[in-house]
Amino acid sequence: MIRVGLGYDLHRLVEGRRLILGGVVFDFEKGESGHSDGDVLLHAITDALLGASGLGDIGSYFPPEDPKWKDADSAELLRAVWKDVLAAGWKLVNLDCVIKLERPKFLPRRRDVILSIAGILGVEENQVFVKAKTGEKLPPVGTSEAVEAQVVCLLEK
Repeated sequence: MIRVGLGYDLHRLVEGRRLILGGVVFDFEKGESGHSDGDVLLHAITDALLGASGLGDIGSYFPPEDPKWKDADSAELLRAVWKDVLAAGWKLVNLDCVIKLERPKFLPRRRDVILSIAGILGVEENQVFVKAKTGEKLPPVGTSEAVEAQVVCLLEK
């Protein structure tokens, strides 16, 4: 059996927070506003995996109104979900991810992000791909007001 999962997330960019994408901290004057650390890419991956496995969504696993998830490490949240996905008998075929971000430039850090995600999931580097698109100067992504992520995953059992 194979299943496809789709994940999406969007966070406002604000001063005073770190910009974290795929578990990698980027040097930028703004970061994601969110209940956890705001890593939009890991949140979208988490939702894609949960959707494909039929186990729920990130909000049901980690409700934002629950104070215990305040400033949580998104990599740890993903690891917890991935453990459940594996326990349900699923294996990752691949992840295909898109980051929408005007600045900073993503390409110089792409390999770092791919390696980070592969490490979090304990999968091969070639099972993960991440690409970036700008917002073409259109709000909110193109004016650096927000960062967005879309992820498709393929699981097999």
